[in-house]
Amino acid sequence: MSSLPVCQTLLLEPHNGVLHITLNRPQSRNAMSLQMVNELRAVLAAVRDDRAVRALVIGGAGGHFCSGGDIKDMANARNQGATAYRELNRAFGALLEETQHAPQVVITVLQGAVLGGGFGLACVSDIAMADHQAQFGLPETSLGLLPAQIAPFVVQRIGLTQTRRLALTAARFDGTQARRMGLVHFVEHDPQALAERLDEVLAHVLCCAPQANAATKKLLLASAVQPSSELLDDAAQWFSEAVTGAEGVEGTMAFVQKRKPGWAL
Repeated sequence: MSSLPVCQTLLLEPHNGVLHITLNRPQSRNAMSLQMVNELRAVLAAVRDDRAVRALVIGGAGGHFCSGGDIKDMANARNQGATAYRELNRAFGALLEETQHAPQVVITVLQGAVLGGGFGLACVSDIAMADHQAQFGLPETSLGLLPAQIAPFVVQRIGLTQTRRLALTAARFDGTQARRMGLVHFVEHDPQALAERLDEVLAHVLCCAPQANAATKKLLLASAVQPSSELLDDAAQWFSEAVTGAEGVEGTMAFVQKRKPGWAL
């Protein structure tokens, strides 16, 4: 596994091809400070090309996922003028982009507050699971602000109609409602069940070839923004590279030989 950066706002625990990332500012319900944004981006950069890291699991310390942007950072930016606000906001957008396009499978485990920036982070995960009492919301407009970097990713996740309702009312909703609107995939009723669900999902992820997963994720994300003819041309090339590459050879041989491929743990 790649060398990981030293972090003050994150706990990093690599285990069995999975990097567990815990947002660790429990005193502020894991509010997203600029330092946390920068550290998350550094971690993503460190593992981007490392196929030994097959999944990233993002959770929060102290019973909360993330309560949104850090008010102290906003206060500091106010002293520096509009440019500082713009840079602070855009840095978080860059984090969302980089998380969205991480080659690894990104899994979010959502408990307690999942607000603002935390909501955005949930929307760029490949698989999201939540406690039934987790509290989701886009509170920005109730603060006289707007979900500037988050909104496009929320629209991609749950559609324009639902996003308009949530963003324009700052309404709160729980994990069960989040599943109904397609924001999360699994809802559990206690921490033990959530942990068991995570183990189950990771077992499925680790049955899949890491390079094939990375290429498939790229294909799926591209399908939302590219003309289909261009996309299908690209997809054919990606498929030919996969089927003739080491993973494709191993996977097809394992199928013929009725055994698990080498990457299946």
